[in-house]
Amino acid sequence: MTNVGKEVTLFKSEEMKARAEVSAFLQMLAAKLNTGQVVLRAGEEELTLDIPDRVVLEVQAEDEDKKAKGIQHSLEITLKWFEADRLTGPLELG
Repeated sequence: MTNVGKEVTLFKSEEMKARAEVSAFLQMLAAKLNTGQVVLRAGEEELTLDIPDRVVLEVQAEDEDKKAKGIQHSLEITLKWFEADRLTGPLELG
């Protein structure tokens, strides 16, 4: 049996923050993306991601009815790539 389609969570963090704090975090994330490496830390947990030059950017806005709490709005920003994308580079002559 293979693991085709199986998703494994490597890191997860969820916390309430002020909009200005979220903006500052996203600006720092953008700067790290430019370097090609993002390190995620929460307490003792740490994950280093090597980001290739080209990724798929997915942006999604959703509304979900949470019954007693009302409608929960979300804005999800996802970056996706395959391991092979990181390993391949531009064509060069030797």
